[in-house]
Amino acid sequence: MHNCCNNYTRSQLLRAGAAEAGKGLPTIEPGMPEPAGTGLSRRKFLSRSAGLALAVYGASKIPLSAFETGIAQAAPGDKILVSVFFDGGIDAMSVLAPVGDPKYAALRPTLAAKLGDGTTFGEDSRLQWHPSAAGLSTLHGEGKVSVFPAIGYDHPDQSHFTSRHYYEIGELNVGFRTGWMGRYLDLVGDEENPLQGLSMDGSLSPMIATAQKPVAAIDSVDGYDLWAAVSDPVRAEMFKSFAKFGAGSADSPALTQVRRATAQTDKLRTELGGLGGFTSPVPYPDNYFAHKLAGLAAYIAAGLPIRVVTISAAGGYDTHSGQAADLTDNLKDTCDGLLAFQRDLENRGLADRVLVEVWSEFGRRPEENGSAGTDHGAAGCAFVIGSKANGQMVGEFPGLEKLDQNDNLRVTSDFRGMYCSLLEQWLGQDAGPIIPGAAGFTRPTLVKA
Repeated sequence: MHNCCNNYTRSQLLRAGAAEAGKGLPTIEPGMPEPAGTGLSRRKFLSRSAGLALAVYGASKIPLSAFETGIAQAAPGDKILVSVFFDGGIDAMSVLAPVGDPKYAALRPTLAAKLGDGTTFGEDSRLQWHPSAAGLSTLHGEGKVSVFPAIGYDHPDQSHFTSRHYYEIGELNVGFRTGWMGRYLDLVGDEENPLQGLSMDGSLSPMIATAQKPVAAIDSVDGYDLWAAVSDPVRAEMFKSFAKFGAGSADSPALTQVRRATAQTDKLRTELGGLGGFTSPVPYPDNYFAHKLAGLAAYIAAGLPIRVVTISAAGGYDTHSGQAADLTDNLKDTCDGLLAFQRDLENRGLADRVLVEVWSEFGRRPEENGSAGTDHGAAGCAFVIGSKANGQMVGEFPGLEKLDQNDNLRVTSDFRGMYCSLLEQWLGQDAGPIIPGAAGFTRPTLVKA
């Protein structure tokens, strides 16, 4: 990202530091909340370091003797929720441009889309899909996308780090050490299955940070393997040694934990390594995001016991300058990948098992800035995609005539209501124990009966 703000860069650095257990948080932005999953060494997090691309969280809860058969025993037919993150705060008013609003062109003399550039949004004729969002437009036309045109929360915080933290934990009070998906796994998850929560961005996603149950993080879908600074035959012998070490016994709790984590890492290396060379029944775009989605579809088809998945969308969306070109390219890579993933699932007969939730930490300001970009705003957009998605707009586009007290787009739906609906209507779990204050949020209908 060449056009992102300093706070976005600091946020990324802070998360990178937090991802390595035991290293603590660098002092970058005083007062910002620690991400869910931070301080994991205090809760027995292990197996995350610069040399390991795989993280196993909650490892102390998995008996080694049970792990051998844990994956095979887990039911592979569970519903799956995939969370895709538009990193940086995507401009919702470009994804769905309000070309029919009389104030739009005046607020965006440079960035405003022209009527007819994209497909009209069928549920509100004032809105028009960005041409690069054609993949979403296609699926929406098939009734497979529920659209939130102005989602957020009251009294929006425009810090990348803090607002993202709220979405990750499902709460507006900082201090939670578990993510909202992690708390779901703690209630229903398997103590022997680290693949039930899968982060596909190379480090633990705060969204799936749990207190007890194991989850995993990978950075590659191509016959997964651990990085090593040595080559065969030394490399092969090294991993054999890891396996032997993990299978041994230990006198101290600390060493026992190390052995368990090492054994789990070796086991997952073996399981995922066996999926190398996968093929897809449909073509995917040629980008890393789409390739990871193709791998995920192959994992699901192979029967891996996955429940929730997190993955970042293609590119970044903190578009303070030069927005048009970056947004056009990154949005196309993401939406084309999502369309291919849906077609892949349909082709494999898996589409009724998977929903995809797409979100961002906030939207952008309605008025463009002087650098052909947009600054941090309030209401953003979100999408729920799948054959079982209800396929209807949630809330409404509030219009540009009346903005909020900070001249930002007003919020018409709360992200926590979306979470409650996904938990209860899709995953079959009462949202009360997971989302604080769940009883107070309206549940939009997101899943077809």
